[in-house]
Amino acid sequence: MVDRLKDRQKKIHYEKTFDCVQCGYCLPACPTYESMKKETHSPRGRIHLIKQFAEGKVDIEALQEPIDKCLGCNACSTVCPTNVQYGKILEGAKQVLDEQKPKTKIQKVVEKLIFEQVFPSKAWMNTIGHASWFYQKSGLQTLGRMTGLTKAAPLHLEQFEQILPDLPSPVERMHRPKVVKTAGQRRAKVGFFTGCIMDSLFFGINAKTIDLLARAGADVVIPDGQTCCGALHAHSGKQGISKELAKKNIKAFEKAFEGEDVDYIVINAGGCGARLIEYGELFEDEPDWQERAEGFVARTKDISEVLVELDTLTFTKPVKEVVTYQSSCHMLNVQHVVEPPLRVLKSIPGIVYREMEGSERCCGSAGIYNILQFDESMKILDHKMDKVKMTGAHTLVTTNPGCLLQMKLGIKRECLEERMRAVHLVELLSEARPLGRPESEKDR
Repeated sequence: MVDRLKDRQKKIHYEKTFDCVQCGYCLPACPTYESMKKETHSPRGRIHLIKQFAEGKVDIEALQEPIDKCLGCNACSTVCPTNVQYGKILEGAKQVLDEQKPKTKIQKVVEKLIFEQVFPSKAWMNTIGHASWFYQKSGLQTLGRMTGLTKAAPLHLEQFEQILPDLPSPVERMHRPKVVKTAGQRRAKVGFFTGCIMDSLFFGINAKTIDLLARAGADVVIPDGQTCCGALHAHSGKQGISKELAKKNIKAFEKAFEGEDVDYIVINAGGCGARLIEYGELFEDEPDWQERAEGFVARTKDISEVLVELDTLTFTKPVKEVVTYQSSCHMLNVQHVVEPPLRVLKSIPGIVYREMEGSERCCGSAGIYNILQFDESMKILDHKMDKVKMTGAHTLVTTNPGCLLQMKLGIKRECLEERMRAVHLVELLSEARPLGRPESEKDR
C-alpha cells in the first residue's frame, strides 16, 4: 500500500500540490467554476482533491468527475500568484486515473485502436479524410440528413457533422509536394508540422499555411515520419504513448534537416503548438532525449510568429468585414503567443477589428471535451456566443481546429449562419491575396 501511494504521488507530482495556498485567485478565471458553481470544479478544489487522493484519503470515484470535467485550458496558471504548475498536476492525475480505473474489454480495445493505431497513423488519418470527402460528395451526407440517420450517431456527433469543412479529393491530398520553395528571395527555411486532425479534416488550411510561408520568403519542408503531437493522448492520461510520439516527431524533423540550418518548425494549431513546446519537459529522466527535445522546442513557432518575424507580406485585396478574435487557450496560456495573431490580423486592409470581451476565455472545445462532456461544453459555448454577438462581427477568427469547429457550432446554435462565419486566421490572410515584398522594400 505504501509503495502504491508513493508511485501515485510521483506520477501526480504530489510535491507541486503544496504550491497551491488555496487563495482563490483562480476562481474567476475558471470557466467550469463559472458554469458549475462548485468548489470541486475549480482549480484549487481539484488540487485539494488530488492531494487527498495522493495521500489515500479519498478514492478514485471522488476524483474522477472533477478531473474529467476540467477543460485543461490553463487559464488558472496565468493568474496564480504562487506559480502552481496546474497543467503538470492535472496530467499526472489523469495518468493515474487512466491506469487505475476499471475498464471493460471493449473499452480497452477501443482505446487501443484510437490512441495507438488511428491518431498516430498518417494512413488512418488520410483514410478518415478520404472517407469524409466521399461522404460529402457522394450524396450520403444529403441522404443521411434527409432521412434523419445522422441523428443516430453517438456522442452528439450529428451536430459536428453539420459543420465539417469541405474536404479536398484524395488526388489533391496525395499530391502535396514534400518541399515548397519560395518564388522570391529565400529569407528562411522551415519545417511544417502538419498535425493529425489538421491534415485529415483541415487539409485546406494546411495548404494555405504552406502557401503563406512560401509567399513570405520561406522554403518549406514537410518531413516524412512525423506523427500526432500527442496532446490528445496526454489529455487522456496516456503519458507513455504521448512520450513515444514526441520521440518520433523529434527524429522525423532531425532526419529531414540533418546537416542543415533550420530557422523554424512551424505550427498552425494552438493545441499542437502547446504540446510541442512542452517536449523538453517530457524527458527530465532522459538527458540525451531532453537535449534533442529542447533543440526541437527552440525552433518551434506558430505561423503568426513567423509571419511577423519575416515581415514580408503585403495584402492586395481588402476584406471589408467587421472581425473579432477568439484566442486559442493553449496558444495563449501555454505558448504565451498573444500579439502576433492580432498583429497579422489587423494588417489586413479593409477590416474593422472589434475586441471581444473575454476573448481569452475557453470556448469549451478543449480537445475532445466538447464530445465527451457535451452538455458542460455547450454551457460554456453559449456564454461565449453572448460575448461574440456583442461585437457585431461578421467574421470570427481563431487559430486552432477544435476552437474553429466549436465556434462554427456556436454560430449554428444561434442561427447566425446568414450573417456570421468562423475562419482560421490563415484562411482570412489568404483571402486578402498576400504577396511577398521585395527585399529592398522590406529593408526600408
